[in-house]
Amino acid sequence: MILLVTDQDGVEHRLEALEGWRAMEVMRDWGMNIRAECGGACACATCHVFVDPEWMDKLIPASDEEEAMLDTVADTRKNSRLSCQILMRDELDGLKLELAPSSAK
Repeated sequence: MILLVTDQDGVEHRLEALEGWRAMEVMRDWGMNIRAECGGACACATCHVFVDPEWMDKLIPASDEEEAMLDTVADTRKNSRLSCQILMRDELDGLKLELAPSSAK
């Protein structure tokens, strides 16, 4: 399964992902520039990403907890999500994400 990630410099990376892993874990383990300080507990918003609009409807909707965390970030957009809340599954093969400036180390 592939996850396509555009970093803060505009470079696209093709990352191999495993089903059941969080998108944040995949990006962190491949050495992307993502802080992910809480390790996936939906408690910090340092794994903020922009989801390619074509993929938004394929994601499970954001929980109230995730929405509350996103409200603490200044650079959100309509397609903002926390990558720790995106679980990789077959339907997300080829998912395109862009790392938000606020997620940089």
